[in-house]
Amino acid sequence: MTINHPRFELGVNNEWAPQAHRLGASDDFGRPPFQFEQLDVDFDPELDTLWTYMCPRVRPSFNPDLLREFTQWQDDIVRACTSGTTPIRYLVLGSRFPGVFSLGGDLDLFSQHIRAHDRDALARYGRACVRILHRNMLGLDLPIVTIGLVEGDALGGGFEALLSFNVVIAERGTNFGLPETLFGLFPGMGAHCFLSRRLGAARAEQMILSGQTYSAEALYELGLVHALAEPGEGRRVVEDYIRQNRRRHTAHCAIYEASRAINPLPLAELEAVVELWADAAVRLTEGDLKRMRRLITAQTRLLEKAPA
Repeated sequence: MTINHPRFELGVNNEWAPQAHRLGASDDFGRPPFQFEQLDVDFDPELDTLWTYMCPRVRPSFNPDLLREFTQWQDDIVRACTSGTTPIRYLVLGSRFPGVFSLGGDLDLFSQHIRAHDRDALARYGRACVRILHRNMLGLDLPIVTIGLVEGDALGGGFEALLSFNVVIAERGTNFGLPETLFGLFPGMGAHCFLSRRLGAARAEQMILSGQTYSAEALYELGLVHALAEPGEGRRVVEDYIRQNRRRHTAHCAIYEASRAINPLPLAELEAVVELWADAAVRLTEGDLKRMRRLITAQTRLLEKAPA
């Protein structure tokens, strides 16, 4: 974890703590909160905002260790809020990987499980994903507004993850897409469920079947992106959004809760789609797996080109 906000100082036991607020308390096993390898966490007490950036150790995708960290991250947020140690009102997730928010699922892992005909492993991975997204969609059952900060492309599961946020703020020039149909699959971690509720079933199916890439500007027109920023200005626009809306924080939380009550998305529905996805995955052909391998290679090149 890196905490670099000027309001943080080195306190007792050499632990970083804000001058006004501790960033949570250790869990029942004595583990310090918000200590991760692939998530960079920073609390801003002025805006009551927890900033989190993904720092994947390999390709910018949701590897199993990152999923485990997300689960612990959510637990830490709940503990920090319910203990009263950290008054988190806004939760922001972005990415440190240059030009990429997330490319979604761990395709290398998928390929291994598919070749091994290990459907159960695929389903376990999918269930881990949707449980995190469902919990995020519910705002962790806390009075928190969740914000996705998109400073790079969000494809596949990266796009699906953003659909679970209350607010998405994207820089102009970033791209979104669901390319799974290009190698014989479909996005199984929530896209159909989220998009059907936002756009209607017919439009959702059209987006999924097309495999098309959409610009941030196009998704802004559809209402899936809520604010646009110039390149390099994403964080500033998020900060401005929070400053402009924090007096309405309680009303916004209530509106999001009412929206979920009117059009609920049960976890069981997301998990049912995961089972269908796992069934489809093990039926992929060798040609499909070769196309998946080409995409994996392209993702690996991104990592090689990224600055150290």
